[in-house]
Amino acid sequence: MARIAGINIPTKKRVVIALRYIYGIGPVNAVEIAKVVGIPESRRVSELTEDEITKIREEIDRNYKVEGDLRREVATNIKRLQDISAYRGLRHRKGLPVRGQRTKTNARTRKGKPVAIAGKKKVTK
Repeated sequence: MARIAGINIPTKKRVVIALRYIYGIGPVNAVEIAKVVGIPESRRVSELTEDEITKIREEIDRNYKVEGDLRREVATNIKRLQDISAYRGLRHRKGLPVRGQRTKTNARTRKGKPVAIAGKKKVTK
């Protein structure tokens, strides 16, 4: 099993798919890394040599911010927004959608499970 940036990437998958398991590397970056290192996209991780894995590791360390560093930077940015009491920071703090989505309906991912409001039954006559 190949270990890159502190993550064990799956050996049976293609290199460009397996690299996406690293936080901060998406589809475009994975293809770019494979191209720079000189590995065909169809190659599986299990078929890589130690030298190729080392090249991938060095390329990621040199040119990409991934895993712990990236998570720390994102957390710092959110904390900064909260500290200056920006609107986006307040939305983060309250656990509501940050980017202008509606909240009357939907937004269940951010808001959590629906909470029933007591005493709200309709009176029919």
